[in-house]
Amino acid sequence: MVEYTGQATAIACTYIEAIASRDLETILKVSAQDVVCTSPMGKLTGAQAFRGFHEGFARMIKSVNILAVYGDDDQAVIIYEADTHPVPRAVTVELITVNGGKIASTDVIYDSAPFAEYMATVKPH
Repeated sequence: MVEYTGQATAIACTYIEAIASRDLETILKVSAQDVVCTSPMGKLTGAQAFRGFHEGFARMIKSVNILAVYGDDDQAVIIYEADTHPVPRAVTVELITVNGGKIASTDVIYDSAPFAEYMATVKPH
């Protein structure tokens, strides 16, 4: 594990490593019960909704390559490249805000167009 300075930065590092290893329990362990996640898919609130968000993402991930982590005690920015089954090399940025030692919110930024194009080709069951 890489060492970073600042509480939010350290939590962000733990979080992204948990995403990369599909470790939902660690993701939830570092997240507040009322965590807020905003992404191109919309806004969700609460640990259960956040779990569902990450369960779906975990099924798509082949690998995650961390490009950069910056931050301090209150906020961190993670930039990573996610190689997913539907979209290879999807560059993603997350702005994470920490409160009380837990992720209070994350704003997930990525180009959703390639994912939408993929979904348009998937036939319903």
